[in-house]
Amino acid sequence: MSTYRCKVCNMGVDASCSDCKTPLVNDTITLDNGSVVQVSKCIDCHGKIKSPMCCGKDMHYSN
Repeated sequence: MSTYRCKVCNMGVDASCSDCKTPLVNDTITLDNGSVVQVSKCIDCHGKIKSPMCCGKDMHYSN
């Protein structure tokens, strides 16, 4: 399961898919302009969400 941690306040978040209950895994997508965005994805439903935010900043993936 992907755990995201805030570098400001150290809060952690674990994420799972609400449709199939599968733990989300960390991944990246590349946008048309070449930018790389960190996402969480469901390996069963194949949906993706942008990584969570906390304290006004993107939370970072940690094992």
